[in-house]
Parts: sequence; C-alpha cells; structure tokens
Amino acid sequence: MRYQRILAHAQLANSIGDGVYLVTSAFYFARIVGLSATEIGLGLTLGWAVGSVAGVPLGHLADRRGPRGVAVVLALATAVAVASFLFVRSFALFTLVACLYGTAQTGLSAARQALLAALVEPAERTSVRAMLQATLNGGLAAGAALGGLALHAGTREGYLAVLALDAAGFLLAAALLLRLPPVPPSVPSSMPPFAPTSSGPRLAVLRDRPYALITLINAVMLFYMPLLSVVVPLWVADRTSAPTWVVSVLLLINTGGVVLFQVRVARGVRGLGDAAAAVRRAGFVMFAACAVFALSPYGWVFLLVAAVLQVIAELSLASGAWEIGFTLAPDDQQGQYQAFFGTGTAVARMLGPVVLTTLVLGGGTAGWLLTGTMFAAAGLTMGPAVRWAARPDRAQPGARRRPFHVKRHP
Repeated sequence: MRYQRILAHAQLANSIGDGVYLVTSAFYFARIVGLSATEIGLGLTLGWAVGSVAGVPLGHLADRRGPRGVAVVLALATAVAVASFLFVRSFALFTLVACLYGTAQTGLSAARQALLAALVEPAERTSVRAMLQATLNGGLAAGAALGGLALHAGTREGYLAVLALDAAGFLLAAALLLRLPPVPPSVPSSMPPFAPTSSGPRLAVLRDRPYALITLINAVMLFYMPLLSVVVPLWVADRTSAPTWVVSVLLLINTGGVVLFQVRVARGVRGLGDAAAAVRRAGFVMFAACAVFALSPYGWVFLLVAAVLQVIAELSLASGAWEIGFTLAPDDQQGQYQAFFGTGTAVARMLGPVVLTTLVLGGGTAGWLLTGTMFAAAGLTMGPAVRWAARPDRAQPGARRRPFHVKRHP
C-alpha cells in the first residue's frame, strides 16, 4: 500500500500541473506568445507525433535500465519542457519544445506503467491503475480551477505563474518517484540498450501483430476523448439552443464520474474474459451516447443524459483496456509494450478531432449514428483479438501471460 500511495501522490502532483496546462496553454500561446491557431495546432500535433514514435524506444529503455530511474529522468525532462514554454517566442522554438514535451510525457507514461507492473501484483494492477486514474482526474479538476484563475486575470504574469506551477509539479513527481524502491532491469545493465534479449528480439512489440491489433482497436475506442472538449462544444454552439455553460457541466459530470466510480468499476474486471466484455459493453454504451447526443437539438437535457452514458462507457473501457494491456505484455517487456499500447492516446489526440468533427458537424444525426457504430464495431472486435493474442502457442520464450478466461456463473 505504501508504494501505491507514493504512485498516487506522484500522479496527483503532475496531474494538477497538467490541468493547468490543458486550460491555459492555448490562450498563452495565442495571446502571450503570439502564435496563430494553425501554428499552435501544427506544433502540438508534431509534438505528439514525435512522442508517439519515441515512446516505444523509451519504454524499452525502461525495461533495460529499470523503470524508476527512467521515470525520474523523464519527469525532470517534462519539467524542463514546460519551463521552456515560458521562453518561447517563435513558431520554430515552440515546435521544438512541443516535441520535447510530447516525447517526455509519452515516455514517462510508459515508464510509470512499467514501474506499476513491477511493484504491484498482477491481480491488483487494474485496481491500482483505476485508483491512479481517479487521482489523475481529481488533479486535473484542481489544476483546471487554478488555470481558470489565470484566465480570469488574463495577464502575462498569471500565465507564467501557472506554467511555472506545472513545471514544479513534475519536479515534485520526480522527487516522489525517487522514494520508490529501485526496480532491477529485465536484463543486465552491461548489455547495449537496444540489443535483443533472451525472451525475444529488440522492440519485440513491433512484431507482435495481435497486440498491434488490440492497440489499434483501443485507439479507435479512445476517439471518445475529444468529444467533450472539441466536438460537443462545437455541436452545442451550432446545432442546439443550449447555453454555452452547459459544456462545463458536461465536463464536471465526466470528471466527477471517473473520480467517484472508476475504482469500483475496475474491481469487476478479473481476467481477460471480463476485460474483453467490458470493452464490448463500452462500445454499445458509446453508441447509445452518440444516439442521445444526436437528439440534443430537441432539448439540452439530452446532452446531460448523453454525458452520463459517455462516462459509463469510459469507465468500462478504461478498466478493460488496462487489464488487457498489462496481461498480454510479457513481464520483462512491460515498458515497451505499455509505450506501444499508449500510442492509442496520441493517435486519438491527433486524429480524433478531425475525424469526429467531420462526421458529426458534417453529417448531423447520421454522423452521430455513424460515430456510434464505429465505437460499437470496435468494441465487438476486441474479444476475438484478445483470444488471438492470448493463445498459448503465441507466448515468446520466457514471457509469462495469463490465459483468456471467461467466468461462468451458475
């Protein structure tokens, strides 16, 4: 439990900063730095693209050098990146720092996942990950409130202060991670960083086709991420008579739902059978959410109902995806596998806004239903993909994976 508390405190420290960043960064780059909307979008997209490519090698490095040390270094690198935004005055420098930020954040996420896998028993990983997710959402909410104060002030000094707070959060997270015990690397540290291991080739995840398919399916499911932050606000403004403040209510429903219920939902996932069923259920509930969103021009109460359905789907998807991502990764390659699995988030951040705004704003009701069908279809395909990945004859030498198992109730 002590290790879990330290992981949670580290998560809280940097998630408060992330909340500040999410709320204020676009306004800071536009109003203070003077970048155009196109430059901001392009720079951030390039940053996350570079981060998604660098994530797997950095995760592999965590396997080879020990996840605690790599996580600490990447937390410090993220702090440096955030602090560097304070001195950005041109698009070129902004893009360079955005690439550093995206790379450090993606690698840090993978290293922390590998650290969790090393310190927590397999049966408890999903529950602990759920607790960390609830902590993350609580921190994001607190950070968003602090960022709101900076937005209200609207001064350069206010923006600089909250970005400095973001950098300080990652410094504190690095200090907290140092309190965890060192985790030995999966191979002797004398070996070259990217040499093959006895349990498989270098960067083995890139050759694991079933895991790649699972990652792709999860990436499609994660397209729900820009719904409340990008798609629904535009839909509310263009297609409904709802007041604009209702968007804040929808975000509060989502954040509060995760904080209150994520751990409880995750407790119901025990094994790959439960996990695949949870993802399938998430797909159907997301279809229902999209259908209700389509009804919102007839009354903004439909927005509230749809937001509740979305958070139910999100809770189910997260619990299932964590169990699948951890269980199907070889024990000595958690870093690179978690990094690869995490690329789904980067893909959703990069492509989700474009795809969903095109479907929904361009297609109206039909676009919402098509979007919901996409989620339902992805959820249905997860079960067969997991069964393929869990076949005993697929395990690499030395890799330990738990079998696909569906609980049968009397």
